[in-house]
Amino acid sequence: MSSCEAVQNFNVFAATWNVGGQCPSGNLDLSDFLQVRNEPDMYVLGFQEIVPLNAGNVLVLEDNEPAAKWLALINQSLNGPSDFSSNKGLKPTASFGGSLYFQKPSLKKIKKTFKKLNGKRLKSCNCILEMERKAAKDFCFRCQESNVNLDDSSTEEEDDSYPISVALATNQMKYSLVTCKQMVGIFVSVWMKKELIQYVGHLRICCTSRGIMGCLGNKGCISVSMSFYQTSFCFICSHLASGEKEGDELRRNLDVIEILKNTQFPKICKNQYSRMPDKILDHDRIIWFGDLNYRISLSRDVAKRLVEMKDWPALFNKDQLKMEREAGRVFKGWKEGKIYFAPTYKYAFNSDTYYAEGVKVSKNKRRTPAWCDRILWHGRGIQQLSYVRKEFKFSDHRPVCATFLVEVEVMFRGQKKKVSTFNFQIHDLVPTRTSYYS
Repeated sequence: MSSCEAVQNFNVFAATWNVGGQCPSGNLDLSDFLQVRNEPDMYVLGFQEIVPLNAGNVLVLEDNEPAAKWLALINQSLNGPSDFSSNKGLKPTASFGGSLYFQKPSLKKIKKTFKKLNGKRLKSCNCILEMERKAAKDFCFRCQESNVNLDDSSTEEEDDSYPISVALATNQMKYSLVTCKQMVGIFVSVWMKKELIQYVGHLRICCTSRGIMGCLGNKGCISVSMSFYQTSFCFICSHLASGEKEGDELRRNLDVIEILKNTQFPKICKNQYSRMPDKILDHDRIIWFGDLNYRISLSRDVAKRLVEMKDWPALFNKDQLKMEREAGRVFKGWKEGKIYFAPTYKYAFNSDTYYAEGVKVSKNKRRTPAWCDRILWHGRGIQQLSYVRKEFKFSDHRPVCATFLVEVEVMFRGQKKKVSTFNFQIHDLVPTRTSYYS
């Protein structure tokens, strides 16, 4: 069977937000944060501290109710409000926005709803064995046709007491959930335009813990690997070691090094010729986002004065991540857009004031303003269009977003098809300023 290849551009929107252990209310509107009017092709969204990082959540039982609420809020912004009032047996929770939520929202059930595509679940590996075997010796992506497994049956227990609206999952949905995963306070979700879901395959997730004693999940990352057409993608949402004492940046460097070393995606492809990467850096397009926790190596008073002057270049010269990258100690070969916004940490809750301004606090609780929340990328065929922060006062961090134009290799079997251009976007708010890379 003959085939032809082309390169298409897709718009990808990526965002990271440390929500400080705050559970969202039903009236929290994420539409501006997600820049829904720009209609990116893909959303890659990462949250940190969706639950308080206490011993109960870290050592005992993971609370996934906040994750379910965030997922439903994202869906409401991307696909519009959903009305379940016609479904029998559902009891809306008045404290969380009426029809959107029910008693004890279940992450498992909500995730199943939003992952449906025409009533079928996304298939992890969509290689068609014996087809184009010769071409598959290069990439098993070449035997992709559809990632919808028509014979797929869920291995998770179904719950008839929590009915799913088929209309919500199909016709009314503009975006479908590709995957989502929680590790203690870290939560990542990937969404894509419904018509593009069929070209996603080889979906895998790996969690790497870097918390207490280097093995608990209060710090670390969730990594998502997938193929989109004939291009491999990897998304890493991380929460690195905290602290602004001298030398703490070395612990963050070690977290990055260990994540790159220890993240290993499982081999799920049945095609013996598969070359789907199992390590982060082997992917074609990589985006790393999260609360990286790198601070500014200045006194609080000097940093505050530069913030008031909006002298971002002078402030950025003392940014730990910039200095560690330039010294070749971390993120070698990665790129980050120029920063033209104020430090994103640490704010008083529900305030535009940095924490401890005008308030007497102990010295060990003072925090120098810092760009803790960052988005970086690695690989060819990625052009950043914007890099901004959003003004949500919900937590002690401000969310950060980036928009990318990403090249994707597309192969069509049979007769040559006309190539159209889509927006594949990791969502950041897009300023008109030209992007520069550091």
